[in-house]
Amino acid sequence: MIHVSVAGATGWVGRPLCLAIQNCDDLRLAAAVARSRSGERVGDISISGSVEEALRIPSDVFVDFTHPDAAKAHALMALSAKRHVVIGTSGLTDQDFEEIGSVALARGLGVVAVGNFALSAVLLQRFAAEAAKHLLSWEIVDYASDAKVDAPSGTARELAWRLAQVSAPETTVPIDQTVGARESRGTTLNGSQVHSVRLPGYTIGVEVRFGGTGERLTIACEGGVEADPYIVGTLLAIRRVAEVRGLLRGLDPFL
Repeated sequence: MIHVSVAGATGWVGRPLCLAIQNCDDLRLAAAVARSRSGERVGDISISGSVEEALRIPSDVFVDFTHPDAAKAHALMALSAKRHVVIGTSGLTDQDFEEIGSVALARGLGVVAVGNFALSAVLLQRFAAEAAKHLLSWEIVDYASDAKVDAPSGTARELAWRLAQVSAPETTVPIDQTVGARESRGTTLNGSQVHSVRLPGYTIGVEVRFGGTGERLTIACEGGVEADPYIVGTLLAIRRVAEVRGLLRGLDPFL
């Protein structure tokens, strides 16, 4: 039995995740955190008002679906409390992940950080990494609701990081030699140009566009309004994080 604490327990992914954990034979929801909902209930658990309070309750894995301003501190607190960590919060930087990974490795614990737990997004990364071996120029487009505060999304950040493990994209005109508004070329992240669109009617999506001489390839995935696809991947990470030492970014090794 794996005992799990969930921060962000009343959120879009957090609440259905808590309920899914309570319906699993091999998992138990030990604690749930939502700062503004302390004392309310999610399933049969009373919600804690702080991560510190939740970490006083024995558990094996700490899961974070909160806010980019808080997720790093939450992960470090959980590691200090000898918990394995699963991070689903979007907006953390490569430097944040390096620090979290160093602490986890020093403590002999595992952290799984995933920009998008939907299996379609995991497969998109796998296919894109293969395409980058053959089509040497690409850019990333990141779509989300107008209510999403972080940009680029964790999905786009993880994709850019994954592609950088293959190579840097080739460009004909260096970005810093752009004539006109440099901002129109997006932001450079791990060598890739990333363009973030935030509009009503979108939930979350990402595409990577490859270009070669006389040919183009677009690989895309898009999520709907239901959280179900993210629950499946998160449960997989919870079950496998104890196998990790240090930081693992992405679910691909578990598929």
